[in-house]
Amino acid sequence: MDKVKVGMIGTGNISGIYFQNGGRFESMEIAACADLDVERAKVKAAEHGVRGCSVEQLLADPEIEMVINLTIPAAHAPVCIQALEAGKHVYVEKPLSVTREDAARMLDIARSKNLLVGCAPDTFLGAGIQTCIKLIEDGAIGTPIGATAFMMSGGTESWHPAPEFFYKTGGGPMFDMGPYYLTALIAMLGPISRVTGSARISYPERLITSEPLRGQRITVDVPTHVAGIIDFAAGPIGTILTSFDVKGGSVLPRIEVYGSEGTLVVPDPNMFGGEIRLSRAGSREWTDIALTHANAENARGIGAADMAKAIRTGRSYRAAGELAYHVLEAMHGFHDASEQGRHYAMRSTCAKPAPLPAGLADYELD
Repeated sequence: MDKVKVGMIGTGNISGIYFQNGGRFESMEIAACADLDVERAKVKAAEHGVRGCSVEQLLADPEIEMVINLTIPAAHAPVCIQALEAGKHVYVEKPLSVTREDAARMLDIARSKNLLVGCAPDTFLGAGIQTCIKLIEDGAIGTPIGATAFMMSGGTESWHPAPEFFYKTGGGPMFDMGPYYLTALIAMLGPISRVTGSARISYPERLITSEPLRGQRITVDVPTHVAGIIDFAAGPIGTILTSFDVKGGSVLPRIEVYGSEGTLVVPDPNMFGGEIRLSRAGSREWTDIALTHANAENARGIGAADMAKAIRTGRSYRAAGELAYHVLEAMHGFHDASEQGRHYAMRSTCAKPAPLPAGLADYELD
């Protein structure tokens, strides 16, 4: 199978793992990279043996069929729309867009041009979540009844070199980390019918203590502590808590799923592997569950490779734009519900992503 030639736009911190993994999949090849800072793109390109260029040059290149967009959230929609208008398929880092309106426009353009849109996170395609999906579908916990999800953090200003965007529109703990948790929950339990929640800005200003911006202050524009309730269309009820305001640490689990016959402890959805534990109804004992699927290590880029395979074969793909839009709408729904004091009824839905088969090797898709 001819590999899909991919151009990467955005050569910041996260680009390294995409370059590292890009050549490990049979379906795609990263052939070029671009950045608003063309010199930075050329330096990164030289490190990885690809062509560095401007965004305009990359989009004008007929060899490039697909763009991986690794820009900051505020640029996701403009860059994706530019790429789609240039006739390229696009795969973008999370979230799909800052606004629902821009995300919907992206999907409309893609449909009109018969192009594909995919979106991170793709950690749900790793060994951890895929093993949990198999356990649930095999009836290990009976009928799913509910779930809890917790992302408790003190914020990014203590470690990120440029943390300001985490506290601006498109940021905050829900928009930064919520996609990992919500995507994993949807992959296990299916789409969402409605949400409600409460959200607040606990600290209107944050002090940067990381380098190189130590001592600068950030004005916070988005909620930094968000508590939500999720009604899944299939019946389970979920609780999600995301926070950048936890200063003393937390011992809460990442995700638990509760069923009529047991409880499943799900690994960190920001990782590809992790420990899984199962407790059966009527027992106080916990059993450690072995991973049944591949890609327990950092396989970031597998969602893009899965989409590239779909470009070549016409089959469906898993980290799809419709899934990412559903996650984006739910995240906005928590904020809307808090502001308006009501439940937010979801207008979108999505297909539950097809599970990966057990028994594949790392970086295999079929």
